[in-house]
Amino acid sequence: MPASQDPAASVSRSLTIDHLGAQGDGRAQEAGAWVSVALTLPGETVQVEGAGDRLRLLEVTRASPDRAVPACRHFGVCGGCTLQHLAPAPYAAFKRDLILRALKARGLEADVAETWVTPPGSRRRATFAAKRVGRTVEIGFHARKSHDLVALTECAVARPAIVAALPRLKEIAGHLLGGKDEISLLVTETSAGLDLHITGLAKDVKALARAEATGAALRAGFARVSIEGADVLTERPPSLQAGTATMYPPPGSFLQASAEAEAEMERIVREHLKFASRVADLFSGCGTFALRLAAESSVLAAEGNAAAIEALKASVRGAHGLKPVTAEVRDLFRNPYGAAELSRLDGVVLDPPRAGAAAQVAELAKSRVPRIAYVSCDPATLARDLRTLVDGGYRILRIHPIDQFLWSAHVEAVALLERAP
Repeated sequence: MPASQDPAASVSRSLTIDHLGAQGDGRAQEAGAWVSVALTLPGETVQVEGAGDRLRLLEVTRASPDRAVPACRHFGVCGGCTLQHLAPAPYAAFKRDLILRALKARGLEADVAETWVTPPGSRRRATFAAKRVGRTVEIGFHARKSHDLVALTECAVARPAIVAALPRLKEIAGHLLGGKDEISLLVTETSAGLDLHITGLAKDVKALARAEATGAALRAGFARVSIEGADVLTERPPSLQAGTATMYPPPGSFLQASAEAEAEMERIVREHLKFASRVADLFSGCGTFALRLAAESSVLAAEGNAAAIEALKASVRGAHGLKPVTAEVRDLFRNPYGAAELSRLDGVVLDPPRAGAAAQVAELAKSRVPRIAYVSCDPATLARDLRTLVDGGYRILRIHPIDQFLWSAHVEAVALLERAP
């Protein structure tokens, strides 16, 4: 027996959008409840249909003056971008407001700078999905809140070299895909060329298929190919510049998505910690901040990923003129540095994953570290951790929003704190 449907689901009606929600969708009130309508802007009158809290946009009957022409032909279908239809100034204000909202929810006030926005075509790494559709291979991003794949012919956020590699990635993926399989291809532009990391392979993929895919990547000029974290071919070791040092990221390791955004974050952090002779870089990865800070300070770097720490050590060995760098594999979620250990330092930078750093921040709040730079990719966990630090006697000097993921609803931030007198 077919499931019953809400008769209102297919009824078209008019709504006025009140504001943008945290995911970048327009929010409106209907029958006393808040609903979301993707691809709409505050002040717009729209025709919608559907039921529940997520409605389908049929037509914009009165457009906002802030509405812009999208930069990419795939916008509106592809889930990679959600805000190409918003003009630059209100777009930057939206990103800043995400941080202000999160602070307010924790009872915090702070000086929040204007949003620094990464330029189009500057994202140096992207994860594409690939699957077989009939006799062809499609590669692209998923549609928003869907498993449907949107095959890409262009991308307004990725580096040109990555976009140009899409046809070659289709050929490589074709060797590895079965009937209903889907795999992920992480592509990073490095100084040595494109670095490819493939994950999600079915267990029955043969060694011959892997070899054919690797050969196709070699012919296409990729610097390295790795599969499920294992290096299977290195033609040229992928490298990235980090100040005067060179980073050699392991397969699939964390990196900032934009070199321009990384440089801006580095500038802010180094200015804040410029008088610190002993610093710690917590959640250091392969040394994005540690290698740069070591130009002026001795550095303790800690990270839970052993491969990242080994890469950091290799970078230190190959660099000249750095202050001492001590690199340690340490799970900072389960085994944070204690307040007494931290109090021997002049400054700390921490760059945790989206979950934040609650355990480590609790120890920092009890420490005597004079200055902290907290680099965050999630306003909610940032605000939670800042609340702990403020309650522990720190004051927020300034928060810098960094829009590293252009036209998305994500925002990074660098929060600068000092211990109050």
